[in-house]
Amino acid sequence: MNSKDKKLAFRIYLYLGALFITSLVVSNLIFQKFFYWYPFGDLTFFDAPLFELSVGILPYPLTFLITDLISEIYGKKKANQVVTAGIFASVFSMGIILVAEQVPAIENSPIDDEVFQSVFALSPIAVLASMLAYLCAQYVDIAIYHFWKKLTRGRYLWLRNNFSTFTSQFIDTFLVVGLLCIFGVLPWELFYGLVLSGFAFKVLIAFIDTPFLYIFVYIFRKRFNLSPEQEIDLEF
Repeated sequence: MNSKDKKLAFRIYLYLGALFITSLVVSNLIFQKFFYWYPFGDLTFFDAPLFELSVGILPYPLTFLITDLISEIYGKKKANQVVTAGIFASVFSMGIILVAEQVPAIENSPIDDEVFQSVFALSPIAVLASMLAYLCAQYVDIAIYHFWKKLTRGRYLWLRNNFSTFTSQFIDTFLVVGLLCIFGVLPWELFYGLVLSGFAFKVLIAFIDTPFLYIFVYIFRKRFNLSPEQEIDLEF
């Protein structure tokens, strides 16, 4: 690969990293709003309605699509680097919000302290649960993805994409809900229902994003003339 193509590949990597970090940070900022989607009627799992979910779940699956794409094109090391950067960005953004909560609003402020705190107030337990689940799920996703890629010698993209995502998304959902139940934020009666509902939604999204991964991988391989097992080395 010539220098011009390598610089282009590096810029794309930065853009993908930016999308990943933005999706992750935004999901942590908006998680307190919940929505419903009843494509199958009033179906419930263990007394928990199917697809009554936090809006924070909407951008979150995009992070797994991006890490799978980076894993496929740039390799395991670069995917792990993006995940680590996402953790630092999340912690930093939470720190800024905590500082902003301590600054008193002026009398004429369009948003007073009470409204600000009701929207951005962070539950330490919820943040801890999210961070721990995120770390485990993302690193597991990348590890499983490369296990299947090596085993299949770069073939069956759908297999490694879905197997890695299904496993990691279950770990993420299980850990988040489990930790929230352990620390008393959620009642244990809702544990199974919330896990199954959240996981089912993420599986559905994983099926939907598979064709997009195929399209993006095809574009990358054609543009940079990559074989199925070949990855772009960004080291200059």
